[in-house]
Amino acid sequence: MAVNENVIREQMCDIGRRVWQRGMVAANDGNFSVKISENEILCTPTGVSKGFMTPEMICKVDGEGNLLQSDGIHRPSSEVKMHLRIYKRRPDVKAVVHAHPMYATAYAIMDVPLVKQIMPESTLSFGEVPIARYGLPSTKEVPDSIEPYLDTHDVVLLQNHGALSWGPDLVSAYFKMEGLEFYAQLCFITDLLGGAKELPPAEVERLLTLRQQMGMPGRHPLMDEK
Repeated sequence: MAVNENVIREQMCDIGRRVWQRGMVAANDGNFSVKISENEILCTPTGVSKGFMTPEMICKVDGEGNLLQSDGIHRPSSEVKMHLRIYKRRPDVKAVVHAHPMYATAYAIMDVPLVKQIMPESTLSFGEVPIARYGLPSTKEVPDSIEPYLDTHDVVLLQNHGALSWGPDLVSAYFKMEGLEFYAQLCFITDLLGGAKELPPAEVERLLTLRQQMGMPGRHPLMDEK
């Protein structure tokens, strides 16, 4: 099915507003992209609030990050390198979202991965969320830091930086980010209340079997361990 580029641009602006309204980014933070063909990627512009983007601001780059199209004013996000690394490694991925959700980022700053199985939804969606080592934003260090997790995960925390999620389309990638933040909030609150009662291993196994039966797309670290 042919991709309607104008529809994707509008969708990127809509997701930008959602990310901004939910407080997952401040000022001009965050970036996301959508792969629309084998060598064409739409990405958010640098220096623009995700809550105030318009379709013509969205830039188009090739698989190496070279600019293919812009409005002549805006430039691609300087962090597009980590998006490109994911697309190269994962042909099933068509969209990437990077944001700074408050609770998830707090865990990234504390260097605490999210590994508790406390909610069926988070266990089904991503299982565990590791921490990729710190890398200087906009450099090759960040793609290199996420490399170890690309074959097994769809969500990672970026140490002292934020979070990164990816999926078969932009809505899926965004929902993983939204789900991650809800999961991080629950971890924080249950820790304050004395610690969560985690799902027993047998129940986790049943959830993983359900995930398999549902044919949920993407990679899952606990599934890979089965």
